[in-house]
Amino acid sequence: MKANLLNIEGKKLKQIEVPKFFNEKVRVDLIQKILEVKKVKQPYAPSPLAGNNYSASGVLKHHRHVWKSQYGRGMSRVPRKTMTRKGSQLTWVGATVSNTRGGRRAHPPKAISMMGQGKVNKKELVKAIISAIAATASAKWVQKRYNSLLGKDNKTMPEFPIIVESKLTNLKTKELLGSLKKILGDELFSISLKKKSVRSGKGKLRGRKYKNNLGLLIVTGNEEKLKSSGIDIVKVKSLSLEDLSKGVPGRITVYTENAIKELGEKYKWVKKKVKKKSK
Repeated sequence: MKANLLNIEGKKLKQIEVPKFFNEKVRVDLIQKILEVKKVKQPYAPSPLAGNNYSASGVLKHHRHVWKSQYGRGMSRVPRKTMTRKGSQLTWVGATVSNTRGGRRAHPPKAISMMGQGKVNKKELVKAIISAIAATASAKWVQKRYNSLLGKDNKTMPEFPIIVESKLTNLKTKELLGSLKKILGDELFSISLKKKSVRSGKGKLRGRKYKNNLGLLIVTGNEEKLKSSGIDIVKVKSLSLEDLSKGVPGRITVYTENAIKELGEKYKWVKKKVKKKSK
């Protein structure tokens, strides 16, 4: 498979060979399965000392002629703590157990049950990552992800995958944004930058006042260095399924020339199965 290599001005330099998996079938089922497994839930639980910060005397005895007995008082067998004492007369208040004021919770959430992740087959994980990479190389999947691009003429969009010469990594932030605008075009560039806005409705009162879009992803080679605010930048060795297709496959992604070579080396052992024709 061949693709266009662009310079930092957005003009075509030449055609280069890209790995075959850029033309792979997009397996949405695998992508969704693995994203679900990789979701991380923050463990939470009440303090182990909650409801136990005072010493209750345990279940009081109901025997006669015993010190601190509940015998003859019409009292239930509930763990109690002593509040006041006058001679042998004691004032008790229920404590510790869940049906008393300030006691423990009956069945609290347990942090240990929330730790760890489900297991993922290695071949399935690689297949899902390759599918997500293939989606970034398809105008159809990019349009499917971004509603504002649906029904637009493909002539106004660049050819996918978007591969740029490695000079891109030497640009400063202002020059980088100007270069990306030329490469992507006004329409794609407007939705590729990260934006933060105040959420409408009651979500503002429920701990999620702001909402952010995902924005553009730039994949660089392992030895290339690039920093910029408002854009996600990932090296090939750190490239994950969450980077490529968080939510829906088809994120706007720009690859450097070195990144394409290193991706080919990283997944060179993956072979596309060819169905044998029946005689």
